[in-house]
Amino acid sequence: MDKTIAITENIQKIRQDFPILGRNINNHPLVYFDNAATTHKPRQVLDALVHFYSHENSNIHRGVHTLAQEVTGKYENAREKIRSFINASYSHEIIFTKGTTESINLAASSFSKRFVSSGDEIVITEMEHHSNFIPWQIACSERSATLKVCRITDSGELDLDHFRELLTSKVKLIAVTHISNSLGTVNPVKKIIEEAHASGIPVLIDGAQAIAHSRVNVQELDCDFYCFSGHKMYGPTGIGILYGKEKYLNDMPPYQSGGSMIKKVTVKETTFGDLPLKFEAGTPPVGDAIALVAAVEYIENLGFDFIVNRENELVNYALDKLETLSDIKMYGHAKHRAPVISFLIDTIHPYDTGIILDKLGIAVRTGHHCTQPVMDKYNIPGTVRVSFAFYNTIEEIDAFIIGIERVKKILKV
Repeated sequence: MDKTIAITENIQKIRQDFPILGRNINNHPLVYFDNAATTHKPRQVLDALVHFYSHENSNIHRGVHTLAQEVTGKYENAREKIRSFINASYSHEIIFTKGTTESINLAASSFSKRFVSSGDEIVITEMEHHSNFIPWQIACSERSATLKVCRITDSGELDLDHFRELLTSKVKLIAVTHISNSLGTVNPVKKIIEEAHASGIPVLIDGAQAIAHSRVNVQELDCDFYCFSGHKMYGPTGIGILYGKEKYLNDMPPYQSGGSMIKKVTVKETTFGDLPLKFEAGTPPVGDAIALVAAVEYIENLGFDFIVNRENELVNYALDKLETLSDIKMYGHAKHRAPVISFLIDTIHPYDTGIILDKLGIAVRTGHHCTQPVMDKYNIPGTVRVSFAFYNTIEEIDAFIIGIERVKKILKV
């Protein structure tokens, strides 16, 4: 069988696992190029959610009845599955949260209360998502510390010389994105971690955009914290992970208080539970954690070799096609990039482009992508962003290119 035909048949088989990809939008087949915002869910994940709420629904820990015992076991098995997926040392280094945003807020709040004082510094970068920007602004404000921001180059890469200049004895933590959600830049996080650790500085990685596109090994990276979301990796919304090294998590105070996170409560004082319970107050997203296992297994069954090769094929094809069009300006030209492309068409506002493409059934993201400092650097209001997943096709990219020509014709560019 011809290799191209075999690949096409395999992709079509994969697409059948994702019911939403069969939808029509405005009488056109859905072309979904907004995967950096959220990925779709395979039947295996949907079935896991339905099965939980239909047959297993119960709160976890402390319950002696059968449902509570069964579900507690599955919830803790989910923690172990995530530990294995990212190769953490211990399952108690895996903290379940609502998503990357809560993971970073937890880390910023708790770490700064324990380790940051007046006059200290925290380093972030100009390309951070607001979720890895604002929590550190707040933490610095509360602790009378200073937030330092590493510049990016015109090509959308970190200015590593500037980064090194920022590594002073005052720096208590570096927070950096693994992959830029607006530029597609894959940052050299291992090198950043090595240089930071040489100065005794811990590093937090925002892995929201990386977790589904390449294998993450937190021990190999030697990062001190790593944050990601289930819905970016074909899992449910409302579930996220904060990985943290045991030595830091043990010393950090709780982020929230309530049920499940205590050892003993009296009218005079409370003693907090051990990891990971100390950071998981209240009823956790039990069904979502269990369904996240199905998402991890789906990714593992496909294999990262397949995922990386497929997504590289898609983004390179799209880049080649866009470069043949006139009046297109792309933002982000990093040597190492993820399957994300940001661009503008001449002077057309990105929202206008997005609206017309939607009429053709093509879903893209428009705006500043929660990275306003990036847009300020380039002096633009925002961009049109297309982001790919392994279930996308070459034919969909061709339809998108036709759609861009339609936009230009309608708006007379």
